[in-house]
Amino acid sequence: MAHGPRPSRPRVIVTRALPDGIEARMAELFDVVTNAGDTPMSPEALGAAMADCDVLVPTVTDRIDAALLAAAPGRLRLIANYGAGIGHIDLAAARARGITVTNTPGVLTEDTADMAMALILAVPRRLVEGDKLVRAGGWTGWAPTSMRGHRIGGKTLGILGMGRIGQAVAMRARAFGLQIHYHNRHRLPQVLEAQLGATWHPELDSMLAAADILTIHTPHTAATGGLIDARRLDLLGPMGWLINTARGEIVDNEAMIAALAQGRIAGAGLDVYVNEPAVDPRLVQLGNVVLLPHLGSATFEGREDMGIKVIANIRVWSDGHRPPDQVLDGWL
Repeated sequence: MAHGPRPSRPRVIVTRALPDGIEARMAELFDVVTNAGDTPMSPEALGAAMADCDVLVPTVTDRIDAALLAAAPGRLRLIANYGAGIGHIDLAAARARGITVTNTPGVLTEDTADMAMALILAVPRRLVEGDKLVRAGGWTGWAPTSMRGHRIGGKTLGILGMGRIGQAVAMRARAFGLQIHYHNRHRLPQVLEAQLGATWHPELDSMLAAADILTIHTPHTAATGGLIDARRLDLLGPMGWLINTARGEIVDNEAMIAALAQGRIAGAGLDVYVNEPAVDPRLVQLGNVVLLPHLGSATFEGREDMGIKVIANIRVWSDGHRPPDQVLDGWL
């Protein structure tokens, strides 16, 4: 699709309320429309926004599918996603329309790794259960057999996806005495494997069979949707724990709930879900699950850094250059 020159002061529509400093800087640089009420946009509202801007700044709460993109007028030229994950954007449809897509990689690495490590500790040691017991007034004092969890030192951590976040989790986990195994499309350089003490498994099933704890750090794509199904959960086994801070769709939700309810896996720590913000009520009823409200990037520093990246991507694009965080065909 042919486009004219890029506007020096593009019209930018932001779908959710961003940190005050980020919105103020956007107002200085762009013709910006923000969402003061922070209400997620309906598909109809998204379509109207896409018809009225050069740049759309969506978040993970906005599903930008092929139908929306097909209906978008030619004015929309850039989707500058506020966040690293882009599974909610149909990249093939955007490319077909000549729309550039950017994201905000890197700035959330440490925050998400911290959250994953917190869940790796919280689930086997039953920290949330203990908190609830105390708050409910049910704690009757220390006893040799009460509230026993499991030691994580010496256990094997299986990391699915060994990019920036996976590597940051490996560094933390190694300090807690966990043995690091990983599955990735490509093997890490041997020097990096040595630094992380990590063992590569070319096959995912092999890693799951070796792991006591599985933590997921791979993007949600057509290839990874439902990747962790009933058969693979059974490979993790009745003494295995599942940690997911990536995307809910990577795990078969029905299979996970059944495995948790039937004791085919020991427990789970979840920060992401299918059909967010809805959380399956069956998960809420399970005592062996820690449920968090998508907190992986929820630090003041991380959310500020995300906004700075969005602004940089828009400015570089507006100047006629390729944005530093343009999403390329390898994501498709």
